[in-house]
Amino acid sequence: MASGAVQRTAESAGNPTSRPAGPVIGIGRPPWWLLLVATLLTTAVTADLLSRGRLERMDLRVSEIVSAWDLRNSDAYWPIWVFTQAGGRGFIVLVLAALVGWVAWRRRPALPLVLVRVLLALILLTTVVYAFKWGAGRTAPAYPGSFFHRDGASYPSGHVANAVLMWGVARWQVVQLGLPERVQRAAWVLSLLGPVVTGVAMVALDFHWVTDAVVGAAVGILLLGVVHLLDEHLLSRWPHARPGRTPG
Repeated sequence: MASGAVQRTAESAGNPTSRPAGPVIGIGRPPWWLLLVATLLTTAVTADLLSRGRLERMDLRVSEIVSAWDLRNSDAYWPIWVFTQAGGRGFIVLVLAALVGWVAWRRRPALPLVLVRVLLALILLTTVVYAFKWGAGRTAPAYPGSFFHRDGASYPSGHVANAVLMWGVARWQVVQLGLPERVQRAAWVLSLLGPVVTGVAMVALDFHWVTDAVVGAAVGILLLGVVHLLDEHLLSRWPHARPGRTPG
C-alpha cells in the first residue's frame, strides 16, 4: 500500500501538467484611478486637437523630425515594422487562437468563457476604435498635415489600442488558467511592452502622430476595463464559468 502511494506521488511529481500552476502575477485589471486618468487624458487630448492647440503643434514638430530620418525608405524599415506587429490584429489573433486551441484541448470546461471574452474584446475594439477614427476623421502624417474630416482615420491608433486590450486579455486568461510561471511572466511583459514598442515604431515610421499613440493606449485601457466589468457582472455568472474549474 505504502509503495503504491509513493509510486503515485512520484508519478504526479514527474508530471508538471497534472494540475494548474497558481497565479504568479495579477490578471491585469485596470484600477479605477487608471480608468479615470485614461478618460481624462482622452477627453483633454481630443479637445486640444480639435481646437488646434499645443498638442497638434507638438505632433507636427515631431513628425517633421521623424520624416527627416526617412526610415520608411531606409534599410531600417522592415526591422522597425516588425515591432508594429506587436499591435497588429492578425498577429495577436494568431496568438489568442493558439491559446483558445490549448484551452479546448486541456481545459475544455473553460473554453466557452475564454472564447466569449476574446470575441467580446475584438468586437468592442473594432466598434469603438473605428467609430472614434471616423468620428474624428484625422489624417495621418503622410497626408501631409493634421486635418480633420478629410477621410482621415489616424486618431486614435488602432494598433496601440489593440496591443493594450488584446495582450491584456491574453495575460488575464494565462493567469486564470494557471499556465506555467514562465508563460505568465511572458504574458505580463507583452502586456506592458507590446503597446510601448508598437507606439514607438508607428511614430518612428511616421505612420501615426504621437497623440494617436497616446490616446490609442488610453482607449485600450478603457476597453480592457469594460471587458473586465462585463465579465464580472455578466459572463462569469454563467454556471461553471470560471477558467480552471471543473464541475464538482
